[in-house]
Formats: sequence, C-alpha cells, structure tokens
Amino acid sequence: MTQFENAKKPFGSPRLWTEPFDVALKTAIRRQGLTLERLRSHLARRGVQVGLSSLSNWQNGHSRPEAAASLRAVRALEDILTLPPGSLLRLLAATDADSRSRQARRAAIADVAPVAELLDAVPGSRARDLELVCVQHKVTVDACRRATSLWTRSTVRALRDGVSRYVARYYGNPSCVPARVRLRQLGNCRLGRCVPHPTAPALVYELVFDHVLQAGETWIFESHLVDPTAGVSTEFAHGFRYPAEQYLLEVRFHQNAQPAVCYSFAQWDLDDERHPTGELTLSAHNTVHLVASGVSSGVLGIKWEWP
Repeated sequence: MTQFENAKKPFGSPRLWTEPFDVALKTAIRRQGLTLERLRSHLARRGVQVGLSSLSNWQNGHSRPEAAASLRAVRALEDILTLPPGSLLRLLAATDADSRSRQARRAAIADVAPVAELLDAVPGSRARDLELVCVQHKVTVDACRRATSLWTRSTVRALRDGVSRYVARYYGNPSCVPARVRLRQLGNCRLGRCVPHPTAPALVYELVFDHVLQAGETWIFESHLVDPTAGVSTEFAHGFRYPAEQYLLEVRFHQNAQPAVCYSFAQWDLDDERHPTGELTLSAHNTVHLVASGVSSGVLGIKWEWP
C-alpha cells in the first residue's frame, strides 16, 4: 500500500546492530515469531514485569525504556530473543545521543516557526513549570471531510508552586483562518489570552486554572476548539513540548465521510521523516485511535486517505 512505502523495512542480521532501537527490537521479535503477550510471559518467568503497552510503544518508537527496571527488561529481552548481550542496550545508548542532537535541532526550528513567534508574545509561555500526566484528544471529521472539532482533556502536574495556567497551541490546515477559530473552556479552567498569527494558520491560547497549583499538585481541565475554516483534512498530529506519561488520540469520522485507509505515524522531531507505526482499522463507531505512554518528545499522529 502506498502509504507504507517509506516505512522502515525488515533487514538482514548484519544491519541489526546499526538500526534504531525500536526497529531492531521489532525485527528480533518477528524473527522469533513471538506475540507481545508471549514475550511478556517470558519476561515474567524471569521475574521482570513489563506491560503490553510498554512493549508495544518500545517496538513502535512511541517511547523508549529509560528507568532502571526498564533497562533490566531490555537485558532480559536480549536473552529471550537470542541476541548478543548488550546489543539492544548499545542501540539505546546511540539513540540517546541522537536524541540530544535532535533536541538541539528541534529548538532551532521552533525559534523560527510561526507558533514560536506567538509563544514569544505570551510572557512566561516557555516556562517549564508543569508536566503532562495524560492528554486526550478527540478530533471530529464532519460530512464534508473537514476536521473542524478538537476536544481536549488534560491532566497536568505542577513542578513548582504558583502554577495557574497552560498555554496551548494550534496549527491548522493551510486554509485555516486563525481569527475565525472558536475556543471554549469546558471544565476547571477559563479562557485567557488568545493570540492568532497574522499570516500563518496558527494561534496560541491560555487556559487559566480555577485553582493555583502547588508543586506536585495535579489538575484536570477540558477545552474545545472549532475551526470552521479547516478545509478537507487528511491528518492530525500533536507535537510534545512537555513529556507526557500517557497520550490518547481518537479521530471520529462522520458516517458519510469514511476514509479508505488510516495509519498512525511518529516523528522524533520536526525535521525527521515520518515513520508509519501501524495501519488502523475503522471501528463500528467510525473511529480510530492511538495510545502511547512515556512520550518524551517528538510528534505522534494519525493520517488517513479519502477514497
């Protein structure tokens, strides 16, 4: 299928130790013919407990093992998958070095992006004063194939005392007219400043909490964005300014606007190529979704093609 032509292909064993960690892990699992459930059982017999979602995210590049317990799991995986000791760990270390380089490039790109210009216009918007516990996005595609509605539910944790707002970003389709985008707070927050870009399809806006948070305190809030100028849409993607413990993206299609095919994708950073991570099957409710945990940076999204 054409949308997977640029996906990472299986490779022979000599290249296994030069590929990214997620590609090497997925290839090794396939060669052993193991399901993730069987792999988890093998780990459990070695006294290593790993969730199915973590294994899935590791092999699809949505997240990487970083904690000490996760690194012990990687060592066990090398044994289970009959890989040379330390082979996956070396790839993981190489990925860490590449990630630092990508982060520097991503910061440079963000400095010239329209969204970055808007963030500079909102004092304090670049402060790293909270972390994302959970983010849920629900995108609704209407009968005219336009992704006009974005519902968001977020759970954040304050990293210092005195945190009282979250600065959200929206980058629409080329047809988007930021001044016509409608914003509405749904719970536990109110709409603060909204700054549309004068020439690009972008805006940033504040969601001000009903409560001033102290360090370590969490807060849940909801908002809704409607873009009547979205035009025909073929994807939705979210770039992570903050690490997120869990991310859920659901796309709901009108019954008269069902796509021919959908797939999820990931990017390590804004200048990285897209890596398709799996074809998504439309449910009986005309929805598709992706779930990821332990996301530190990069971009995750869903793309679809119209018949």
